[in-house]
Amino acid sequence: MNNCFDIIVVGGGHAGCEAAMAAAGLGSSVLLVTPDLQGLAKMSCNPAVGGIAKGQIVREIDALGGWTGVVTDAATLQFRMLNRSKGPAMWSPRAQCDKQKFSAVWLKTLLSNCNLRIYADFASDFLFENGKIAGVKTVTGAIFKCRALVLTAGTFLNGRMFIGTQSFEGGRIGEKAAYGLTEQLAALGIPTFRMKTGTPPRIDIRSVDVSRLDRQLGDPDPERFSFLPVESAVQGGRPQMDCYLLRTNEKVHDILRTGFDRSPLFTGMIHGRGPRYCPSIEDKLRTFEGKDSHQLFLEPEGAGSLEYYLQGFSSSLPLEVQLEALHAIEGLENVEIFKPAYAVEYDYFDPQYLHLSLESQAVENLFLAGQVNGTTGYEEAAAQGIMAGINAHQKLSGRDPFVLRRDQAYIGVLIDDLIHKGVDEPYRMFTSRAEFRILLRQDNADFRLTPLAHELGLASEERYAAVCRKQEEVEKLEGLVAAKKVRPAEVESLLLAKGSTPLSESKHLSELVSRPELTLEELLQIVPCGTFSREVVEAVEIALKYSGYIERERLQAEKNERLEYIKIPADFDFDRIQGLSIECRQKLKRYQPATIAQASNISGVSPSDISVLLVYFGR
Repeated sequence: MNNCFDIIVVGGGHAGCEAAMAAAGLGSSVLLVTPDLQGLAKMSCNPAVGGIAKGQIVREIDALGGWTGVVTDAATLQFRMLNRSKGPAMWSPRAQCDKQKFSAVWLKTLLSNCNLRIYADFASDFLFENGKIAGVKTVTGAIFKCRALVLTAGTFLNGRMFIGTQSFEGGRIGEKAAYGLTEQLAALGIPTFRMKTGTPPRIDIRSVDVSRLDRQLGDPDPERFSFLPVESAVQGGRPQMDCYLLRTNEKVHDILRTGFDRSPLFTGMIHGRGPRYCPSIEDKLRTFEGKDSHQLFLEPEGAGSLEYYLQGFSSSLPLEVQLEALHAIEGLENVEIFKPAYAVEYDYFDPQYLHLSLESQAVENLFLAGQVNGTTGYEEAAAQGIMAGINAHQKLSGRDPFVLRRDQAYIGVLIDDLIHKGVDEPYRMFTSRAEFRILLRQDNADFRLTPLAHELGLASEERYAAVCRKQEEVEKLEGLVAAKKVRPAEVESLLLAKGSTPLSESKHLSELVSRPELTLEELLQIVPCGTFSREVVEAVEIALKYSGYIERERLQAEKNERLEYIKIPADFDFDRIQGLSIECRQKLKRYQPATIAQASNISGVSPSDISVLLVYFGR
């Protein structure tokens, strides 16, 4: 058996799978070390992919040639495009998934790459040579050598789980924690801290009276995540599965409060900070003390599974308190559970000690991705994974790092935030974190990123050809819509039905599309311009309706991009520059930005500081 590889990936979660496929897809020989081949990219928490801002990230991963979107489509049980009532910058795809099929498709995908091998074991020690990462040793004594390594250990580094006063080791229920790796890296100068996450109970759907719950249906005409021309499971004929809505009540809250004196969150057993935007049910009761009800979602975990996930009821309270509280929820009076809710506390490393390529500043050729960098969520992990895998290959090939700007991708926003702002709680992506979100829509991720990935060598010819065809179709329809004249009589009935001002003279079709109450799809039914796909029609409509906003953000992005070309010399002494604030000088010396643009993204560097830098280095 070969024990020498270009790149070793430690951890087979969402970050690890994307990292391994990206590096192998670019031509590196890769070994993925993970203890469970059947649990690859395991959905430890919610059996769903996407959501607000997260769906945009998955589309970006797909556009880069990643696999999360493809795997999600194959395992989809229900698809919804969230926030359709808002502007297109907020539209976010989300898919409920069959979690076992999700892992099975990932395994098949990984095994299909001839540059990639998988070894089922726990990594116990890093190996170093001349200050560089050189390999790993496993708990069974196997030794593997490499030139670069990507660490994607998720919640397993010194992981410890909590249910009431009970505490036991593990990164996931029924699975061992990983020991020794944190201590090795901490000894090399990488600061490490603790974070906490949690998961709700898994419900036996047979014990639930679903007739008393509100059904949440999938979209009647479901879309998919991948830009590749392959139907998702629910587009291919599989009926979508329902989710259900339910609520807590005052009785439930009173029962939960009886366990607060045994909650590890409140007794000091857990020291790590939990996710602010996905709090446990006991956190919700303390934070929103006056609220008498909280919404919950009951979601299927598989097509043939009786196991349902109770989103919104994450907890570390004692088991008996969990059960009593569940029985007080309408529809769950006789509920039985397969697994209890629990919390897990684990190690993470300060992401401010990484380069933008996700390579460690302390250990050459060591890359970190996923929850070990202080993030939360499958999507954020997968995004870091693909970038770490790409950049590990780039480093070994003697090429420049592949770094996405904040105006190019949510992935760029994510990594820039981690490195230049750091984290003090699990980082979750939101649309509000992106200042160029009208440019970073889920519908145009292929236009933004696939040409870059094709040039890199990661996006296939098939994927690149699909983007080129789509671009040609969009340009063709834009030309037709701009040239087509519409007579008042042709659209009179539609305008009346929509409460839109009637035409007094012929207008170009593009002028009508710009009206907020009208859609291009409706207008094309009256004024035919040929046959085009839904994606093409949607792209043209967005471009016309939001042209002013798009142009404004584009100009601001171009202004920011120009700052990328003003370089700052390596190891520059910022004490030489008069006029910088003390905080700015400290931050610049700490992060050593390579350009004015990177400096502008650092927390604590003000616009006036940037003006001083521009004067010094020359506008």
